[in-house]
Amino acid sequence: MTQFAATLLLFLLVPGLTFAADGLDSGDTAWMLTATALVLFMTLPGLALFYSGLVRNRNVLSVMMQCFTIACAASLLWVIAGYSLIFGEGSLFGGLTGGLDQAFLSGVTSDSLSGTIPETVFVMFQMTFAIITPALIVGAFAERIRFSAMLLFCLLWLMLVYVPVAHWVWGGGWLAERGFMDYAGGAVVHINAGIAALVAALMIGNRRGFPTTQMAPHNLPWTVAGACMLWVGWFGFNAGSAVASNGAAGMAMLVTHLGAASGSLAWMCCEWLRFGKPSVLGIATGMVAGLGTITPASGFVGPGGAIVIGLLAGVVCFFATMTIKRKLQIDDSLDVFPVHGVGGMLGILLTSVFVSANYGGMGLPDGVSIGQQFVVQLTGMLATILWCGGMTFILLKLINIVLPLRVSADEETQGLDLVEHDERGYDI
Repeated sequence: MTQFAATLLLFLLVPGLTFAADGLDSGDTAWMLTATALVLFMTLPGLALFYSGLVRNRNVLSVMMQCFTIACAASLLWVIAGYSLIFGEGSLFGGLTGGLDQAFLSGVTSDSLSGTIPETVFVMFQMTFAIITPALIVGAFAERIRFSAMLLFCLLWLMLVYVPVAHWVWGGGWLAERGFMDYAGGAVVHINAGIAALVAALMIGNRRGFPTTQMAPHNLPWTVAGACMLWVGWFGFNAGSAVASNGAAGMAMLVTHLGAASGSLAWMCCEWLRFGKPSVLGIATGMVAGLGTITPASGFVGPGGAIVIGLLAGVVCFFATMTIKRKLQIDDSLDVFPVHGVGGMLGILLTSVFVSANYGGMGLPDGVSIGQQFVVQLTGMLATILWCGGMTFILLKLINIVLPLRVSADEETQGLDLVEHDERGYDI
């Protein structure tokens, strides 16, 4: 009788046991609800503050508005077709995307499961990735793009670029079948956003006065606050990609933090050696570079690999930024390509090395060498670059025919806050 009472008490006190029969795990569900909130927190308010602090004061509201609007519109597109085209059964366009069997979330109910969590939670978690990826691109053309053109571009880009690549990698597409490793979005999020940013910056052109006119951030405390939110939110981004509350999530969280810390210090040291003083903008940017680079590897590598990846991220992305801005004089306003694009590429390739058990990783599949995995990673990286670059170019060309991408020179001087939204960020 005593044993029965103890068993009954344990049954009642551990909610996960209550649903063991139907596959639902309350521990996994609780963690994924938290991770979902953390990833949304990365865009609103994290990215909105990070980006808006970096622009000049006459454009602060325009950047916030762009992030906010993308979050709203991408959410609806995700429910209408995005989720189904990535994770749905069947395929369309020769395997380019999944099917439309779950359009408008058909068949998704409160009782539907995705593994050990409610499918509604999985839908929402993946939605937050679809929100932040086009929002990242905003940094490339900040302070000079028309709001209407920005919105149309981001929504079309989400469906024609993000959705196919996400299906290839996470939805059982051709890259997944080849063993491509991208745990939380090195290719799907960061390379995609970075390449789109580079193409957009080249096509829309530099801001007036770039690079001779000083365009300093107007509110660095906002940027640092946003960076701190991104760092914390990234734990949901990477550790949440385990889709479970387990050791894999714990290791992903640990290596994510180590990558961020290593990237920050490496960037700071590069800046200190080159310019004589470390800056708060530099250490915050290095953190983002470290996080973006560890993202594809976060579920595959150990602490030692994460530190090396973070250190390399800080150094490589620092010099990539110097090259893009100073040597090539490309006005990727908020350094989306050199930080996210270059970081994502570096992380994708380094995953093939540090996943090896010899370097503390989870180990390569049986019969696969580092060299073979490197070729798979390189293939996925190049496919993402080519698809994203080509489609971004076509979209911007077509949109410019219908809606001029760029505001006039006078409107740019006046600032997008007044021109596009008839508001001021500061009324002093």
